[in-house]
Amino acid sequence: MKRRQFIGAAGLGLAAAAVAKPAIAQSSPEVKWRLTSSLPKSLDTIFGACEVFAKAVAEATDNKFQIQTFAAGEIVPGLQAADAVTNGTVEMAHTASYYYVGKDPTFAMFTAQPFGLNARMQSAWMEFGGAQQLADDFYKKYNFISFPAGNTGTQMGGWFRKEIAGVDDIKGLKFRIAGFAGQIFAKMGAVPQQVAGGDIYPSLEKGTIDAAEWVGPYDDEKLGFYKVAKFYYYPGWWEGGAMLHNFINLDKWNALPKSYQTIVKAASAQAHNWMLAKYDAGNPQALKRLIAGGALLRPFPQPVMEASYKAATDTYAEVSAKNADFKKVYDSMVAFRGDEYLWWQVAELGFDSFMVRMRSRG
Repeated sequence: MKRRQFIGAAGLGLAAAAVAKPAIAQSSPEVKWRLTSSLPKSLDTIFGACEVFAKAVAEATDNKFQIQTFAAGEIVPGLQAADAVTNGTVEMAHTASYYYVGKDPTFAMFTAQPFGLNARMQSAWMEFGGAQQLADDFYKKYNFISFPAGNTGTQMGGWFRKEIAGVDDIKGLKFRIAGFAGQIFAKMGAVPQQVAGGDIYPSLEKGTIDAAEWVGPYDDEKLGFYKVAKFYYYPGWWEGGAMLHNFINLDKWNALPKSYQTIVKAASAQAHNWMLAKYDAGNPQALKRLIAGGALLRPFPQPVMEASYKAATDTYAEVSAKNADFKKVYDSMVAFRGDEYLWWQVAELGFDSFMVRMRSRG
């Protein structure tokens, strides 16, 4: 190579290097966000998922992207987490979409649907059944985007001071349950009550309420409900697979480098899997301890389940007739549910049913 050509080539190389370094630096900026949870730190699995998420983001970016997590009430009350994201008070929230049914019943569908999908089906619907796009379109009205970031699995039906022998026992029942499921119980004659988590125990103890639903054995054990309401019913048909989400302010999301967006999605998925696995690991032992402590495990009677199913179906029809967004999401879920349970009854249910029978034989 001639000297002039070499110098020219070297000059171009130095220039390229000079451009590349700032470009790399710009693609990995220092970013600090705040995340508000709708849950208290005492619920170490639901709240813990947002800590798992934040740690994963920090580690994947060499601590250049840091997300500080806050429990409910530290920045805003738990049920105002979505509003805080919408108006930019915080960059993101870790919450359950169905907490905001007061704004629009469509919010309920992306967390859990009464007689809807179990945890795996809910994830499949979001990822491959079109629900993520439906969620993006809907949440855009509230200035945020969402990603699945946890699931409790099928929840329990709750704690009851008296046994539920039939449908008539639902009538007049003061039941701590809210949202879409509360509407269904009201249709069956119950009296839904909104009671904060910390007030459930004294309300049950005093008889202010007759029953309360929470999550499942792992979390319920911590609150000691079995001491004041010994009948523990299952299943929580209104939450076959309750999904948590990361809500992220759209402007803040769009300002992130693509690499950071990819990391946020991956970290959300990690938190999602972590939460479900932790509940699946913790619930069996907690259930054993609850029963040893005096809890009386009971299935909802078949007539109660069937009456609940009819009330849910009627409620879906009523809301769909008035709300186009809800109808679009509901129709999508129903179509997906039909195919999923066609498959489930072939392999999953067949295998699980056999293994449960084998276990009962010792």
